[in-house]
Amino acid sequence: MLETSARLLKLLSLLQSPKDWSGAALAGELGVGVRTVRRDVDKLRNLGYPVEAVPGVAGYRLGAGASLPPLLLDDEEAVAVAIGLRSSATGSVAGIEESSVRALTKLEQVLPSRLRHRVKLLQSVAVPPTVGATVEPDVLLAVAAACRDHQRLRFDYRSHDGTTSVRTTEPHRLVHTGRRWYLVGWDLDRDDWRTFRLDRLTPRIPTGPRFTPRQPPELDQTMSGVAWRAYRYQARFLVRAPAEQIADRIGNTVGTVEAVDESSCTVETGSNSLDELLLYIGVLGYDFEVQSPPELVAHTQTLISRLSAAVS
Repeated sequence: MLETSARLLKLLSLLQSPKDWSGAALAGELGVGVRTVRRDVDKLRNLGYPVEAVPGVAGYRLGAGASLPPLLLDDEEAVAVAIGLRSSATGSVAGIEESSVRALTKLEQVLPSRLRHRVKLLQSVAVPPTVGATVEPDVLLAVAAACRDHQRLRFDYRSHDGTTSVRTTEPHRLVHTGRRWYLVGWDLDRDDWRTFRLDRLTPRIPTGPRFTPRQPPELDQTMSGVAWRAYRYQARFLVRAPAEQIADRIGNTVGTVEAVDESSCTVETGSNSLDELLLYIGVLGYDFEVQSPPELVAHTQTLISRLSAAVS
C-alpha cells in the first residue's frame, strides 16, 4: 500500500487525466478501499484542489478552481512546457516574454536533472535571431544533442523539389526564425557551411564520431543561408534606393541587403517561384535590375512581353 503522501500525489495525477473516475476505479488504482478514497479526496479539497463529485456514477473529476493549484506533469509534458516557455521568452509571442521567463525559471528549479538536461541542451545550442513547418520534438532534441556533443550527424534530407539524399555534417547550431527551425552545419560532402530545414530532416541514429568544431560563420552569413539559399531559386537584384530604406522593409530572414553606393543597393533573396521573386521586389516601389539567376532574367523578359501585349 502506498504511503499517504505518495497516494495523494498518485490520486491527483489520476484526477488530472481528462476523464471521470468512479470511486471503485480509483480504489483499484490506489490499492485501497473506497472509504479511503473519499478521505483522500477531502484532503485534496482542503489543499485547494477543486475535486468535483460526478452525479450518477458516484465518481470524481478535477474541476476549475478560483486559484491555480499545483499541477503534476509527466516527463514529456514537463519538457514540452519548458520548450514552449523558452520559445515565448525569446519573443515569438509578443507581450509575454517576461512572464515566460519567470515561469520557466520556476519550472527549471523543480525539474529532475534528467529533464533539466534535455531542456538546457536546447537552450545551449539554439540561437534566437532577430508561423511555420512542424518539427518533431525527438528530431529537435536529437539534433540539439549532436550540436552540443560535437558529434557528426548523418540524416536523410528532402530538398525543395522532393528529392532525398543522405547528408553527413558537423552540426554547429540550431536557428529558429519564428517560422521554421534550421540546422547550421559543415557539410562534409560539399566542404562548406550549409543550412538545413529541420522539418525536412530525419536523423540517422546513432550519431557519428566526435569532431573538433570549426570557426563558425558570422550570424549574417547564417541568416543569409536561412533567408534564401534553402530555396529552389536564389536571386540577386540591384535596387535603385538607399540600403537603409530597403533594409527597413526586408527582414533578415527574408533577404540580405548590401549597399552599393548612397543611392543603390543589392538584395539577395530566394523563393521556389520566379513570379514570386519579381512580385516581391516589384512592390517595393523602386527601379531595379535583375542580376541573377539567368532563368529569372529570361522569365522577366517573357513577363515584360506578356504585360506589354496586355496593354497594347
